[in-house]
Amino acid sequence: MSGPSSPAIAAADPTAPPAGPPPLLVVEDLVKRFGSRKGTLTAVDGVSFDLEAGRTLGLVGESGCGKSTTARLILRLLEPTAGTVRYRGRDLTALRSAEMRLVRRELGIVFQDPYASLSWRSCSSPTTWQWCATSVTGWL
Repeated sequence: MSGPSSPAIAAADPTAPPAGPPPLLVVEDLVKRFGSRKGTLTAVDGVSFDLEAGRTLGLVGESGCGKSTTARLILRLLEPTAGTVRYRGRDLTALRSAEMRLVRRELGIVFQDPYASLSWRSCSSPTTWQWCATSVTGWL
């Protein structure tokens, strides 16, 4: 029986994401602006994402769109103009340099070398063998 002193039972919100462990990496509204005598260049503008443990994230985009800058901002190899980066619940943007060096031991960036990617000289799996066979025709 429900009365003024009994707790109410609320129905679960069907639009709410399922409860689970907190994200491993949370990036919120990350911004990087570079200033020069000619003006200001906005290299990264409002990037936000969550990355769960056990998942992989790839930043994909045109040349010069801010992929590498975003990665450097996450590791604080560049200082963000605005935004926050939290790793395992810690705000990386608030850490001192010595603390950040310790955190970097757990994080890393894999920069893609466009000249080595899917090179016909390094076909090492059936997936890339098919690519090499179709792409290299006429190169030899």
